[in-house]
Amino acid sequence: MIASRSTRLGVMVGLGWLFLIAAAESQAPSIFHAVLGEPAQRTAEVSTAELQGILASNSAILLDARPHLEFAISHIPGALNVSARPGVSLSLYVSDVAEVERLVNGNKKTPLVLYCNGPHCGKSKRLADELLTAGFGDVRRYQLGIPVWRALGGVTEISSEGLRHVLANDQTAVVIDVRETSAYAAGTLLNARHLPRSGVLEGKDVGEVRRAKDDGRLPMNDHNTRIIVVGSQVADTRYVAEALAREAFHNVAFYRGTVADALAAIGH
Repeated sequence: MIASRSTRLGVMVGLGWLFLIAAAESQAPSIFHAVLGEPAQRTAEVSTAELQGILASNSAILLDARPHLEFAISHIPGALNVSARPGVSLSLYVSDVAEVERLVNGNKKTPLVLYCNGPHCGKSKRLADELLTAGFGDVRRYQLGIPVWRALGGVTEISSEGLRHVLANDQTAVVIDVRETSAYAAGTLLNARHLPRSGVLEGKDVGEVRRAKDDGRLPMNDHNTRIIVVGSQVADTRYVAEALAREAFHNVAFYRGTVADALAAIGH
């Protein structure tokens, strides 16, 4: 039987709707495109995906609005930090706008993105308001902040000062040395565990990472444990740090310097 023209038209319309629905679903925003969306804010927010793009293109300066030691212990790679405004308490902490102006060589049109300790932290909001009042014209916030950055698999970076502080004060921190066996055996940080970069493969629960989960090198009973990755090349340390973040470890930082730099930083 030959279908009537109206029947064929109905089928085509139905298929058209199915294609439109499928296209809409394929373009639905993911959690990486979410923002906090608070009303009546003076500055726009950027999502995690937008921040990743900004960092990749180097199209804005990323400012960590937290106190310097917090920044040193753990910050989004590529972020910068300026000192506190003189005379403010820790509870009302705000970075020094004059320092930001010096950072951008007086160019108040420089695009800036601020972040702090997440949705309930007011540091980036306070700094954003002060920057706007001082005449800066392109200020945005990643208000989801470092907690959401970590939760979505983002690694952080630790500086020499932060490494020294953590190893002196956090006995639960796990240090992972990613150099090959001969270099690791020649000397490393006290209690550092060995996870060679060559054994960290693409994919989940494979290679040396799986073995490290099973033999206790990785903290399987508390995925919030601070993990610090050290090595000889930043490409290797960051690669392993990102691999561990994809294994649901939520507090992973890599050290940009070498193991020798790390030993010098902690006085060894």
